[in-house]
Amino acid sequence: MNDTAQLLIDSQCALGEGPFWHPDRQRLFWFDINNKKLFSAHQTGESDGEWSFEEFVAAAAIIDKDTLALATETGLKRFDLLSGTIDVIVDIEKDVPANRTNDSRVHPSGAFWIGTMQKSEGEAAGAVYHYRAGKLTKIISSSKIANATCFSPDGRIAYWADTPTKKILKCETDPGTGLRTGEWELFADVSDHRGFPDGAVCDSEGFVWNARWGGSCVVRHAPDGSIDRIVELPVSQVTCPAFGGSDLKRLFITTANKNLPAEQLAQEQAAGGVFFIDVDVAGQPETPIAL
Repeated sequence: MNDTAQLLIDSQCALGEGPFWHPDRQRLFWFDINNKKLFSAHQTGESDGEWSFEEFVAAAAIIDKDTLALATETGLKRFDLLSGTIDVIVDIEKDVPANRTNDSRVHPSGAFWIGTMQKSEGEAAGAVYHYRAGKLTKIISSSKIANATCFSPDGRIAYWADTPTKKILKCETDPGTGLRTGEWELFADVSDHRGFPDGAVCDSEGFVWNARWGGSCVVRHAPDGSIDRIVELPVSQVTCPAFGGSDLKRLFITTANKNLPAEQLAQEQAAGGVFFIDVDVAGQPETPIAL
């Protein structure tokens, strides 16, 4: 089954990323990592806010209606949406200026899995950290581009990818803590498919929706890793999906326009925008972070 997503917001993000639906605000949030911005909009696309930062910010977890936990290039930080106040929760690779955060997501236990990578996308100097209840633990080392982090509805399976490998992995996790309890194993090898695995989200049925960087699509994988359906986009650099809307059946998809040559930009004028498609399955509500 193939479908086509439509442009919702022509945001022209260099690197649109980290979308999530805030249930208390009924708003979509997403980042432009390269331009150090956070955006908010209604499910119908009307803008509802914009914030600028002094460092790279790639993702966020919900604390409450007015407060987020931002995954920034120097650490996890509490951010007040109303006042703009930022306070450090815990430092993360503050002493590694070559790195920044990347794809990150909250486990059903409230644990925040936070990925890092080199800003230059060079060596395998990135990692993934697990933060929960005041404790930070490194759980993955020596990755190039941490992506596709998402979790089954029962919190027993984690998915993750190091993008250049073109492989999405899975492992068993403790539903109460979000810590890994099993070994990583192959979930889906996308080497013979389109693009590279980027951000992902798991729906309420346990299927994984994976954005394909360079592949102009989002792929829904069944729990056995097979391809269930493909959502087409008219732009190539597809970065991350997120479920939202009042019934969590609207799939929002961020994209990027960075590094596209002039000829390709002319063909992909909506690159960097936020796209959407209404689907027949609901996503999972965002779990607040366990501080």
